[in-house]
Amino acid sequence: MNKTVVAVGVPALLVSLLAFGFVWTQCRVYVPEGYMAIVTAKTGQPLPEGAILAEPGEKGVQRLPLAEGRHFLNPINNDWRIVKAQSVKVGQVAVVTSKTGKELPPGEILAADKVSKGVWKDVLGPGTYRLNPEGYDVQTLDAISIPIGYVGVVTSQAGQPAKSGGFAGPGEKGVMEKVLQPGLYYVNTRAYQVDVVEVGMNQVSIVGKSGTVVLTKGQLDNVNGALKELQENTLARQVERRADYVKSNRDSGILSQSEASSLNYAQKEAQSSWSLSSSLPAASKAAPGAGPDAERTEAAKHKAVPEPKPKVPAQDNVAFGMNQFVQFPSSDGFSILLDMTVEFELLPENISRIFMLYGDLPAVVSKIILPQILSVSRMKGSDYKARDFIDGGGREKFQQEMTDELVRILGEKHILVRNAIVRHVEVPPDILAPIQQASVAKEQDKTNQTERDTAKKQAELNTQQAMVEQYQKEIEQETEKITATTAAEMKKEVAVIEAQTKVDVAELDLERATIEAQIIQTRGEAEVKAKYMVENEKALGEQRRAKVFKNPATLADLVFAENVSPKIEIKVLHAGEGTLWTDMKGGSLAIPAPSKGK
Repeated sequence: MNKTVVAVGVPALLVSLLAFGFVWTQCRVYVPEGYMAIVTAKTGQPLPEGAILAEPGEKGVQRLPLAEGRHFLNPINNDWRIVKAQSVKVGQVAVVTSKTGKELPPGEILAADKVSKGVWKDVLGPGTYRLNPEGYDVQTLDAISIPIGYVGVVTSQAGQPAKSGGFAGPGEKGVMEKVLQPGLYYVNTRAYQVDVVEVGMNQVSIVGKSGTVVLTKGQLDNVNGALKELQENTLARQVERRADYVKSNRDSGILSQSEASSLNYAQKEAQSSWSLSSSLPAASKAAPGAGPDAERTEAAKHKAVPEPKPKVPAQDNVAFGMNQFVQFPSSDGFSILLDMTVEFELLPENISRIFMLYGDLPAVVSKIILPQILSVSRMKGSDYKARDFIDGGGREKFQQEMTDELVRILGEKHILVRNAIVRHVEVPPDILAPIQQASVAKEQDKTNQTERDTAKKQAELNTQQAMVEQYQKEIEQETEKITATTAAEMKKEVAVIEAQTKVDVAELDLERATIEAQIIQTRGEAEVKAKYMVENEKALGEQRRAKVFKNPATLADLVFAENVSPKIEIKVLHAGEGTLWTDMKGGSLAIPAPSKGK
């Protein structure tokens, strides 16, 4: 019997070991950390029509991958491969495009749920995800990081179009009213386009015939390296959009894409817009040979040592340039060319409306700000003569009128103009010299008149100084007189006060003596009266006692007894036998003295 058990047990053990070895070596699937296993079932129900991923029990690539860890699969019925899981780092988002699922309704481009086919509307934030690459395409993008000094204008790219002139609401396509404040946002760029726009003070500087440059506030360097890189990526995407706008609007006078791209935008050092030709190297190409600025630029190329280019302060940067300048005829028919700077401000609460109506900052400048500057300057400047722009008073008046008009017109368009400055006026040389000579002569005459007035004022000043000295001496003498008089009056008042004080003291002493005498008299009278009343009452008491006793001797005995000294002792002594005293041998009777009042 034991041999039979052994014969049966050994083969069973071998079979178990072989089965275990097969399962452990051939069926074991180990998925490392950060990876997933894509399983393909070789058997099962066929896939539904149009499906590319299989559910459990169906034949084909299984929709759900195996997570990291140890798994066991039958290699006869399944194939598998290990692939890396999708990892989304901090500061990134993952846009998922589903290759399987139900078809989207006509006109829809985004899938609102995860069972539809197409681009998911919701993005995946930082983390690790296991989406089968056979059915899902995962694209990792940078998140939107809006720097300080900017806001993000959001444009919904899916849904029904919003009403004309209105903001897009939920489920509508168009510009949304609410802007994104500085910060990090995980946004699906397929669903929403975010344009970063500068807020605060910006400048439009028009420099002779070289063109126009727009100066914006640069990015504040107060973030860490990773966030700064995200912000630079966001701004770089905005630069590309603006370059596309420049490229599509070459005919409107904006610089070409290559020229605009050469201008720095919020990341590197830029050239200052306050110089003439050196501030716009790209703009000078747009108008070669035009005006003295181009000649200076051409001459600078042949110098052995190039002129150093002025740098913009760290907070100001050139955004883009335009081939526009201010030139108009004066009222007396001369051509006037202006260098001008207009400072304007875009408030965060107005950015979304401005963007919806006009577009990004280049469009706002090219469509609204710059045309108004050119129109208003020409309209107002045509009312002035050429000499008015050389004369300081005339130019200041023109500048104020132009500023007021720009404030009014652009304010209606939600653009706040803070200042408009005429920095330089270029007039034809044939009238500039005579006007300058006339102005110099006029200024010289004013200088001579001023010198005469100064001499006259100096003489008046000397006279006034002499009078001041005289008045000062008179005041000193009057002061001494008043001081002496005041001192004498004060001594007199002091003497009177001292005498009056002595009289008052004597009167007080008299009153005090009188009061003390009255007190002594009253006290003596009171003492006599009190003594009289006491003695009188004693006498009356004795009189009443005498009336109580009919025999005067009794009263005398009582008085005697009362007045006997308490120290006196009375003893009764034994006197002989046969008497009372014999019976009281050796004894004595002490009679206590009577107490007073009894």
